Amino acid sequence: MEKKLETKYNKWIVVLSVAIPLVVALLFGVNLRKLGYDVEPLSFLPPIYATINGITAILLVLAVIAVKKGNIKLHENLMKTAIACSVAFLAMYVAYHMTSDSTKFGGEGIVKYVYFFILITHILLSIAIIPLVLITYVRALAQVFDKHKKIAKITFPIWLYVAVTGVIVYLMIAPYYVH
Repeated sequence: MEKKLETKYNKWIVVLSVAIPLVVALLFGVNLRKLGYDVEPLSFLPPIYATINGITAILLVLAVIAVKKGNIKLHENLMKTAIACSVAFLAMYVAYHMTSDSTKFGGEGIVKYVYFFILITHILLSIAIIPLVLITYVRALAQVFDKHKKIAKITFPIWLYVAVTGVIVYLMIAPYYVH
């Protein structure tokens, strides 16, 4: 039964793990205003989606605490909420970039290198985290908790890093946003 459920979702995990980064990359290059559409720039979104990243990080830590204390239902609810936050972040991130010009980082010297290191690792790991979250979630659904726990130990620190660095990237580039 459990193996059947995992196998059933494996195709979706592969499809989503490839499709999400591709669609985001494609949409990132589409600016509706430059294409002639009369849309308002959604310049209010970056602080909102940065906050959602922060909330995701808090939810992840609380979920680990909950499971260590044996509160499985709370853990499950916190993880579902963290996934929902990540989906909301992604939707807002794409909407912002489809309606607004990209902001260039204006820092100089070592700060510039720190920013780009954080940004690049954030982007690469945000791509890698998609299949990890999906596999971890499906293993919990399939009630294969030994395998779930094993991959969760990999998924958690990467997802936490992506959530926290999302906030850091926003804070570092925020002074350069044009309002």
